[in-house]
Amino acid sequence: MKLVLGALATVSGVLLALSMASANPALLPKHEGYPMMNSGSPVTGQPTANDPGQSDARGEASLLKSAESVKSAEQNLQKLDNARITEGQGAGRLPKVQGPQITIAPPVTSATKIAPDRKIK
Repeated sequence: MKLVLGALATVSGVLLALSMASANPALLPKHEGYPMMNSGSPVTGQPTANDPGQSDARGEASLLKSAESVKSAEQNLQKLDNARITEGQGAGRLPKVQGPQITIAPPVTSATKIAPDRKIK
């Protein structure tokens, strides 16, 4: 029983530590802020937004900054086998490549003609 409670407490502690680490606001990307309609509370004058003094996140500059922020996550994957291709032949056909040219014979080389007197049942 003590072993089960100890394991449960350990797992709970690890999950709590992971949730705290993932909720770190310093890890979030910086942005220009959210649009604010007013600058503060009408009663006390205290700012009602989480980021007072920040401009709104509209406009060309914010779009450009958001596009730049995802460039670090962009992947440019290239298949090394495609470097050998010299000419594509289209769908269903093998491309011409550097090295030996492989040809695949068609599965049927000749066909049998069915005469009009023969009936398929």
